[in-house]
Amino acid sequence: MIKGCKICGIKDSGTLDYIINHPYPPKFIGFICNYPKSSRYVELNSLNKLLNVKKNKSEFVAVLVKPNNKILEEIKSLPFDYYQLYDCGPDEIKIIKQKYQKKIITALTIKDESDVLKYKSFVDVTDIYLFDSKGYEKSHSFDHNLIKNIKLNKESMLAGNIKFDDNLENYEKIANYIDLSGGLETSGLKDASKIDIFLKNLNRLKNET
Repeated sequence: MIKGCKICGIKDSGTLDYIINHPYPPKFIGFICNYPKSSRYVELNSLNKLLNVKKNKSEFVAVLVKPNNKILEEIKSLPFDYYQLYDCGPDEIKIIKQKYQKKIITALTIKDESDVLKYKSFVDVTDIYLFDSKGYEKSHSFDHNLIKNIKLNKESMLAGNIKFDDNLENYEKIANYIDLSGGLETSGLKDASKIDIFLKNLNRLKNET
């Protein structure tokens, strides 16, 4: 059952203000903290200013690709509720989780079923599993049916080329949360009209189930 969503790749205060104060705000808002290849990357000084807001009903997520100690120390005082970690092994995640006392979204990039089954290695360190494409900064897709029948003991999140106006019922039996970034953009920038349509559609679905 879909409980909510994550809107990822926020880099400007106007968009963040719009999302936080939307009548149906997302459960999670994600910020790209250490991956300059992404057009959605936010450098540290800008991140400090951007996050100096009231979160209201949303939780903040630091999106980190194999973070080193330097970036972890630099962001440790920022108001993140979750660290979303790519390319980290279970032992690395355990150390990060214990040291910084953050909840963890383990990002698994999926091409085939063997990638899906890697979730078993992260059972002890994960709060939420994110099943994403191999695209990283690009909005690639993968066969979402690959995760349809696995039995998880934690909540799950689904990303990978999902569009703002997709029929969200298609994801009802696959994940608890939907994660969008590029699907909410026009010409590389977050589009308030697409965000509004998506959040209203999600709220409608939640009220119907």
